[in-house]
Amino acid sequence: MDLVKTGLKQRIARVASGSIMGLLAIAGTLAAPATARADANDLESAFDRTLGTQPRAVQQGFVMPAPAPQVAQRAPTFAYSSNLEAQIAALASPDMGRIGVAAVDLSSGRNVAVLGDQPFPMASTSKVAIAATFLDGVDQGRWRLSDMYPLMVPLPSPKFAGAVAPVRAGDMLTAQSLIELSLTRSDNQATDALLAAVGGPQAVNRWLRRAGLAGIRIDRDIATLVRDDGAVDPATQIDMRDSATPLAMVRLLSGLYRGQWLSSESRMVLLGAMSRCETGKHRIPALLPEGARALHKTGTLSNTASDIGIIEAPDGRAYAVAIYVTGQSNKASRDSRIASLARAIYDGYQTDGQGSRHTASR
Repeated sequence: MDLVKTGLKQRIARVASGSIMGLLAIAGTLAAPATARADANDLESAFDRTLGTQPRAVQQGFVMPAPAPQVAQRAPTFAYSSNLEAQIAALASPDMGRIGVAAVDLSSGRNVAVLGDQPFPMASTSKVAIAATFLDGVDQGRWRLSDMYPLMVPLPSPKFAGAVAPVRAGDMLTAQSLIELSLTRSDNQATDALLAAVGGPQAVNRWLRRAGLAGIRIDRDIATLVRDDGAVDPATQIDMRDSATPLAMVRLLSGLYRGQWLSSESRMVLLGAMSRCETGKHRIPALLPEGARALHKTGTLSNTASDIGIIEAPDGRAYAVAIYVTGQSNKASRDSRIASLARAIYDGYQTDGQGSRHTASR
Protein backbone atom coordinates (compact mmCIF):
# COMPACT_ATOMS: atom_id res chain seq x y z
CA MET A 1 0.00 0.00 0.00
CA ASP A 2 2.94 2.36 0.67
CA LEU A 3 4.07 1.76 -2.89
CA VAL A 4 0.59 2.66 -4.16
CA LYS A 5 0.46 5.88 -2.14
CA THR A 6 4.00 6.82 -3.17
CA GLY A 7 3.23 6.25 -6.83
CA LEU A 8 0.06 8.31 -6.65
CA LYS A 9 1.72 11.15 -4.75
CA GLN A 10 4.57 11.30 -7.26
CA ARG A 11 2.09 11.29 -10.14
CA ILE A 12 -0.08 14.06 -8.66
CA ALA A 13 2.97 16.10 -7.69
CA ARG A 14 4.02 16.33 -11.31
CA VAL A 15 0.69 17.97 -12.16
CA ALA A 16 0.86 20.32 -9.18
CA SER A 17 4.33 21.45 -10.26
CA GLY A 18 2.87 22.69 -13.53
CA SER A 19 5.47 20.89 -15.64
CA ILE A 20 4.49 19.96 -19.18
CA MET A 21 5.39 16.33 -18.72
CA GLY A 22 3.34 16.18 -15.53
CA LEU A 23 0.31 17.43 -17.41
CA LEU A 24 0.86 14.90 -20.16
CA ALA A 25 1.22 12.12 -17.62
CA ILE A 26 -2.20 12.71 -16.12
CA ALA A 27 -3.96 13.86 -19.27
CA GLY A 28 -2.82 10.76 -21.12
CA THR A 29 -2.83 12.47 -24.49
CA LEU A 30 -0.28 14.19 -26.65
CA ALA A 31 -1.43 17.78 -26.53
CA ALA A 32 -4.35 19.63 -24.96
CA PRO A 33 -6.24 22.26 -26.97
CA ALA A 34 -4.60 25.67 -26.88
CA THR A 35 -7.34 27.08 -24.66
CA ALA A 36 -7.17 24.30 -22.09
CA ARG A 37 -5.91 25.26 -18.63
CA ALA A 38 -4.40 22.73 -16.25
CA ASP A 39 -5.85 22.77 -12.76
CA ALA A 40 -3.75 20.93 -10.17
CA ASN A 41 -6.80 20.43 -7.96
CA ASP A 42 -9.00 19.06 -10.75
CA LEU A 43 -8.14 15.46 -11.58
CA GLU A 44 -10.86 14.95 -14.15
CA SER A 45 -10.48 12.14 -16.66
CA ALA A 46 -8.01 12.60 -19.49
CA PHE A 47 -10.73 12.32 -22.10
CA ASP A 48 -13.02 14.84 -20.37
CA ARG A 49 -10.26 17.43 -19.99
CA THR A 50 -8.42 17.24 -23.24
CA LEU A 51 -10.66 16.09 -26.05
CA GLY A 52 -13.51 18.56 -25.77
CA THR A 53 -16.94 17.76 -27.15
CA GLN A 54 -16.88 18.64 -30.84
CA PRO A 55 -16.26 16.04 -33.55
CA ARG A 56 -12.84 16.32 -35.14
CA ALA A 57 -12.52 16.57 -38.88
CA VAL A 58 -10.83 13.70 -40.66
CA GLN A 59 -7.56 14.84 -42.19
CA GLN A 60 -7.25 14.83 -45.97
CA GLY A 61 -5.96 11.57 -47.29
CA PHE A 62 -7.20 9.50 -44.35
CA VAL A 63 -8.99 6.32 -45.34
CA MET A 64 -11.05 4.40 -42.80
CA PRO A 65 -10.02 0.74 -42.56
CA ALA A 66 -13.63 -0.23 -43.26
CA PRO A 67 -16.81 1.79 -43.79
CA ALA A 68 -18.61 2.44 -40.52
CA PRO A 69 -22.07 0.86 -40.75
CA GLN A 70 -25.00 3.23 -40.57
CA VAL A 71 -27.18 3.02 -37.49
CA ALA A 72 -30.02 0.59 -38.04
CA GLN A 73 -33.42 2.24 -37.97
CA ARG A 74 -35.92 0.73 -35.56
CA ALA A 75 -39.66 1.20 -35.48
CA PRO A 76 -40.91 2.66 -32.19
CA THR A 77 -42.57 0.33 -29.72
CA PHE A 78 -44.85 2.01 -27.22
CA ALA A 79 -46.25 -0.95 -25.27
CA TYR A 80 -44.13 -1.02 -22.13
CA SER A 81 -44.60 -3.49 -19.31
CA SER A 82 -43.96 -0.98 -16.53
CA ASN A 83 -43.63 2.69 -15.76
CA LEU A 84 -39.87 2.20 -15.39
CA GLU A 85 -39.56 0.91 -18.94
CA ALA A 86 -41.60 3.80 -20.31
CA GLN A 87 -39.57 6.34 -18.35
CA ILE A 88 -36.21 4.90 -19.45
CA ALA A 89 -37.34 4.80 -23.08
CA ALA A 90 -38.48 8.44 -22.87
CA LEU A 91 -35.20 9.58 -21.30
CA ALA A 92 -33.28 7.64 -23.96
CA SER A 93 -35.10 9.37 -26.80
CA PRO A 94 -33.04 9.27 -30.02
CA ASP A 95 -34.07 12.77 -31.10
CA MET A 96 -30.62 14.28 -30.38
CA GLY A 97 -28.39 11.25 -30.77
CA ARG A 98 -28.16 7.55 -29.96
CA ILE A 99 -28.54 6.56 -26.30
CA GLY A 100 -27.94 3.01 -25.11
CA VAL A 101 -28.99 1.82 -21.66
CA ALA A 102 -28.92 -1.49 -19.84
CA ALA A 103 -29.46 -2.27 -16.17
CA VAL A 104 -30.14 -5.30 -14.01
CA ASP A 105 -31.26 -5.68 -10.42
CA LEU A 106 -28.72 -8.18 -9.11
CA SER A 107 -31.17 -9.40 -6.47
CA SER A 108 -34.20 -10.13 -8.66
CA GLY A 109 -32.58 -10.43 -12.08
CA ARG A 110 -35.04 -7.93 -13.52
CA ASN A 111 -33.49 -5.98 -16.37
CA VAL A 112 -34.33 -3.04 -18.57
CA ALA A 113 -32.64 -1.99 -21.81
CA VAL A 114 -32.94 0.51 -24.63
CA LEU A 115 -30.72 -0.18 -27.66
CA GLY A 116 -29.08 -2.64 -25.33
CA ASP A 117 -27.67 -4.77 -28.15
CA GLN A 118 -26.37 -1.87 -30.28
CA PRO A 119 -22.60 -1.10 -30.15
CA PHE A 120 -21.41 2.17 -28.63
CA PRO A 121 -17.91 3.64 -28.24
CA MET A 122 -16.45 2.34 -24.97
CA ALA A 123 -13.90 5.15 -24.55
CA SER A 124 -12.47 4.77 -21.03
CA THR A 125 -15.11 2.32 -19.85
CA SER A 126 -12.85 -0.29 -21.49
CA LYS A 127 -10.44 0.22 -18.61
CA VAL A 128 -12.55 -2.06 -16.41
CA ALA A 129 -11.97 -4.98 -18.77
CA ILE A 130 -8.25 -4.19 -19.05
CA ALA A 131 -7.83 -4.11 -15.28
CA ALA A 132 -9.84 -7.33 -14.93
CA THR A 133 -7.58 -9.06 -17.45
CA PHE A 134 -4.49 -8.07 -15.50
CA LEU A 135 -6.04 -9.14 -12.19
CA ASP A 136 -6.96 -12.51 -13.66
CA GLY A 137 -3.28 -12.88 -14.51
CA VAL A 138 -2.44 -12.10 -10.89
CA ASP A 139 -4.84 -14.83 -9.78
CA GLN A 140 -3.14 -17.25 -12.20
CA GLY A 141 0.31 -16.41 -10.81
CA ARG A 142 1.58 -14.71 -13.98
CA TRP A 143 1.99 -11.28 -12.37
CA ARG A 144 1.95 -9.61 -8.97
CA LEU A 145 0.43 -6.32 -7.88
CA SER A 146 3.88 -5.29 -6.69
CA ASP A 147 5.46 -5.79 -10.15
CA MET A 148 6.80 -2.58 -11.69
CA TYR A 149 5.84 -1.38 -15.18
CA PRO A 150 6.60 1.84 -17.11
CA LEU A 151 3.93 4.37 -17.99
CA MET A 152 3.29 4.57 -21.74
CA VAL A 153 3.83 8.22 -22.72
CA PRO A 154 2.52 9.31 -26.17
CA LEU A 155 4.98 10.79 -28.68
CA PRO A 156 4.14 13.39 -31.34
CA SER A 157 2.18 11.74 -34.15
CA PRO A 158 -0.25 13.13 -36.75
CA LYS A 159 -3.80 11.80 -36.67
CA PHE A 160 -4.23 8.48 -38.45
CA ALA A 161 -0.47 8.21 -39.12
CA GLY A 162 -0.15 4.47 -38.76
CA ALA A 163 -2.18 1.82 -37.02
CA VAL A 164 -0.56 2.38 -33.62
CA ALA A 165 0.38 5.71 -32.04
CA PRO A 166 4.03 5.86 -30.92
CA VAL A 167 4.78 5.88 -27.19
CA ARG A 168 7.84 5.86 -24.97
CA ALA A 169 8.44 4.31 -21.59
CA GLY A 170 7.91 6.68 -18.67
CA ASP A 171 8.16 6.39 -14.90
CA MET A 172 7.97 2.97 -13.30
CA LEU A 173 4.98 2.28 -11.05
CA THR A 174 3.58 -0.82 -9.36
CA ALA A 175 0.71 -2.61 -11.03
CA GLN A 176 -1.52 -1.70 -8.10
CA SER A 177 -0.70 1.99 -8.60
CA LEU A 178 -1.45 1.66 -12.30
CA ILE A 179 -4.85 0.08 -11.62
CA GLU A 180 -5.67 2.82 -9.11
CA LEU A 181 -4.71 5.58 -11.54
CA SER A 182 -6.50 3.94 -14.44
CA LEU A 183 -9.82 3.45 -12.65
CA THR A 184 -9.96 6.41 -10.26
CA ARG A 185 -8.50 9.12 -12.52
CA SER A 186 -8.93 7.50 -15.93
CA ASP A 187 -5.19 7.82 -16.50
CA ASN A 188 -4.42 6.81 -20.08
CA GLN A 189 -0.70 6.21 -19.65
CA ALA A 190 -1.31 3.93 -16.67
CA THR A 191 -3.95 2.02 -18.65
CA ASP A 192 -1.64 1.52 -21.61
CA ALA A 193 1.02 0.25 -19.20
CA LEU A 194 -1.41 -2.44 -18.00
CA LEU A 195 -2.46 -3.17 -21.57
CA ALA A 196 1.16 -3.67 -22.64
CA ALA A 197 1.78 -5.90 -19.61
CA VAL A 198 -1.05 -8.30 -20.48
CA GLY A 199 -0.11 -8.51 -24.16
CA GLY A 200 -2.17 -5.82 -25.88
CA PRO A 201 -5.83 -5.55 -26.96
CA GLN A 202 -6.03 -9.12 -28.22
CA ALA A 203 -5.11 -10.47 -24.80
CA VAL A 204 -8.08 -8.60 -23.30
CA ASN A 205 -10.33 -9.90 -26.07
CA ARG A 206 -9.22 -13.46 -25.32
CA TRP A 207 -10.05 -12.98 -21.65
CA LEU A 208 -13.48 -11.62 -22.58
CA ARG A 209 -14.17 -14.60 -24.84
CA ARG A 210 -13.07 -17.07 -22.16
CA ALA A 211 -15.48 -15.34 -19.81
CA GLY A 212 -18.26 -15.81 -22.37
CA LEU A 213 -18.66 -12.08 -22.93
CA ALA A 214 -19.57 -11.37 -26.53
CA GLY A 215 -20.41 -7.80 -27.51
CA ILE A 216 -17.24 -6.16 -26.13
CA ARG A 217 -14.09 -5.67 -28.20
CA ILE A 218 -10.85 -3.71 -27.81
CA ASP A 219 -8.92 -2.88 -30.98
CA ARG A 220 -6.50 -0.10 -30.02
CA ASP A 221 -4.48 1.12 -27.10
CA ILE A 222 -5.63 4.35 -25.46
CA ALA A 223 -2.87 6.46 -27.04
CA THR A 224 -4.10 5.49 -30.51
CA LEU A 225 -7.76 5.86 -29.54
CA VAL A 226 -7.15 9.41 -28.34
CA ARG A 227 -4.95 10.40 -31.28
CA ASP A 228 -7.48 9.24 -33.88
CA ASP A 229 -10.65 10.31 -32.10
CA GLY A 230 -13.29 11.99 -34.27
CA ALA A 231 -13.16 9.88 -37.42
CA VAL A 232 -16.77 8.78 -36.92
CA ASP A 233 -19.70 10.66 -35.39
CA PRO A 234 -21.12 8.12 -32.89
CA ALA A 235 -24.48 9.91 -32.82
CA THR A 236 -25.21 8.87 -36.41
CA GLN A 237 -22.85 6.00 -37.20
CA ILE A 238 -21.53 2.84 -35.57
CA ASP A 239 -17.81 2.13 -35.50
CA MET A 240 -17.35 -1.44 -34.33
CA ARG A 241 -13.80 -0.79 -33.15
CA ASP A 242 -13.38 -0.43 -29.38
CA SER A 243 -17.11 -0.82 -28.84
CA ALA A 244 -19.47 -2.50 -26.42
CA THR A 245 -23.19 -3.06 -26.23
CA PRO A 246 -24.81 -1.87 -22.99
CA LEU A 247 -26.10 -5.39 -22.30
CA ALA A 248 -22.65 -6.92 -22.70
CA MET A 249 -21.15 -4.33 -20.36
CA VAL A 250 -23.83 -5.04 -17.75
CA ARG A 251 -23.00 -8.74 -17.98
CA LEU A 252 -19.32 -7.92 -17.37
CA LEU A 253 -20.15 -5.72 -14.38
CA SER A 254 -22.55 -8.26 -12.91
CA GLY A 255 -20.03 -11.08 -13.12
CA LEU A 256 -17.22 -9.01 -11.62
CA TYR A 257 -19.43 -7.84 -8.77
CA ARG A 258 -20.54 -11.39 -7.99
CA GLY A 259 -16.97 -12.69 -8.04
CA GLN A 260 -17.55 -14.84 -11.10
CA TRP A 261 -14.10 -14.52 -12.70
CA LEU A 262 -11.73 -13.07 -10.11
CA SER A 263 -10.56 -14.11 -6.68
CA SER A 264 -12.02 -12.25 -3.73
CA GLU A 265 -8.77 -10.31 -3.35
CA SER A 266 -8.64 -9.22 -6.99
CA ARG A 267 -12.36 -8.45 -6.96
CA MET A 268 -11.84 -6.06 -4.06
CA VAL A 269 -8.91 -4.35 -5.81
CA LEU A 270 -11.09 -3.70 -8.85
CA LEU A 271 -14.30 -2.70 -7.06
CA GLY A 272 -12.38 -0.70 -4.48
CA ALA A 273 -10.80 1.43 -7.19
CA MET A 274 -14.17 1.89 -8.91
CA SER A 275 -15.66 3.06 -5.60
CA ARG A 276 -13.00 5.81 -5.48
CA CYS A 277 -13.61 7.03 -9.04
CA GLU A 278 -12.94 10.79 -9.17
CA THR A 279 -14.23 11.42 -12.69
CA GLY A 280 -17.85 11.80 -13.79
CA LYS A 281 -19.22 13.41 -10.65
CA HIS A 282 -22.02 14.82 -12.82
CA ARG A 283 -22.93 11.42 -14.23
CA ILE A 284 -24.18 8.30 -12.37
CA PRO A 285 -23.50 9.62 -8.83
CA ALA A 286 -24.90 13.10 -9.43
CA LEU A 287 -28.57 12.53 -8.57
CA LEU A 288 -28.40 9.43 -6.39
CA PRO A 289 -30.00 9.88 -2.95
CA GLU A 290 -28.03 10.00 0.26
CA GLY A 291 -26.89 6.56 1.30
CA ALA A 292 -26.61 5.16 -2.23
CA ARG A 293 -23.11 4.48 -3.53
CA ALA A 294 -21.74 4.23 -7.06
CA LEU A 295 -18.78 2.04 -8.02
CA HIS A 296 -18.28 3.28 -11.56
CA LYS A 297 -16.05 4.11 -14.52
CA THR A 298 -16.59 6.92 -16.98
CA GLY A 299 -15.75 7.25 -20.65
CA THR A 300 -15.60 10.31 -22.91
CA LEU A 301 -14.73 10.79 -26.56
CA SER A 302 -15.77 13.17 -29.29
CA ASN A 303 -19.58 13.68 -29.12
CA THR A 304 -20.06 10.80 -26.68
CA ALA A 305 -20.07 10.24 -22.92
CA SER A 306 -20.67 7.14 -20.85
CA ASP A 307 -20.72 5.80 -17.33
CA ILE A 308 -20.90 2.19 -16.20
CA GLY A 309 -20.88 0.63 -12.78
CA ILE A 310 -22.69 -0.77 -9.78
CA ILE A 311 -25.17 1.25 -7.74
CA GLU A 312 -25.43 -0.01 -4.16
CA ALA A 313 -28.61 0.90 -2.28
CA PRO A 314 -28.77 1.33 1.51
CA ASP A 315 -31.06 -1.72 1.74
CA GLY A 316 -28.26 -3.96 0.43
CA ARG A 317 -29.53 -4.34 -3.11
CA ALA A 318 -27.21 -3.62 -6.03
CA TYR A 319 -27.87 -2.66 -9.64
CA ALA A 320 -25.47 -3.03 -12.58
CA VAL A 321 -25.86 -0.09 -14.96
CA ALA A 322 -24.33 0.83 -18.33
CA ILE A 323 -25.28 4.13 -20.00
CA TYR A 324 -23.85 5.35 -23.33
CA VAL A 325 -24.96 8.76 -24.62
CA THR A 326 -24.08 10.39 -27.94
CA GLY A 327 -25.06 13.77 -29.35
CA GLN A 328 -27.26 15.90 -27.05
CA SER A 329 -25.52 19.14 -28.22
CA ASN A 330 -22.76 19.31 -25.57
CA LYS A 331 -20.94 17.51 -22.77
CA ALA A 332 -23.05 19.03 -19.99
CA SER A 333 -26.23 17.74 -21.67
CA ARG A 334 -24.73 14.27 -22.04
CA ASP A 335 -23.71 14.24 -18.38
CA SER A 336 -27.17 15.38 -17.33
CA ARG A 337 -28.84 12.67 -19.39
CA ILE A 338 -26.67 10.00 -17.78
CA ALA A 339 -27.48 11.31 -14.29
CA SER A 340 -31.22 11.36 -15.02
CA LEU A 341 -31.18 7.83 -16.41
CA ALA A 342 -29.21 6.51 -13.43
CA ARG A 343 -31.65 8.07 -10.95
CA ALA A 344 -34.67 6.74 -12.88
CA ILE A 345 -33.20 3.23 -12.83
CA TYR A 346 -32.46 3.49 -9.11
CA ASP A 347 -35.92 4.78 -8.22
CA GLY A 348 -37.62 2.25 -10.47
CA TYR A 349 -35.86 -0.72 -8.92
CA GLN A 350 -36.41 0.62 -5.42
CA THR A 351 -40.15 1.12 -5.83
CA ASP A 352 -41.13 -1.65 -8.24
CA GLY A 353 -41.30 -4.99 -6.50
CA GLN A 354 -41.98 -7.03 -9.62
CA GLY A 355 -39.48 -9.83 -10.09
CA SER A 356 -40.29 -10.54 -13.71
CA ARG A 357 -37.92 -9.83 -16.56
CA HIS A 358 -38.73 -6.89 -18.82
CA THR A 359 -37.02 -5.15 -21.70
CA ALA A 360 -37.90 -1.78 -23.19
CA SER A 361 -37.08 -1.30 -26.85
CA ARG A 362 -37.55 0.99 -29.78
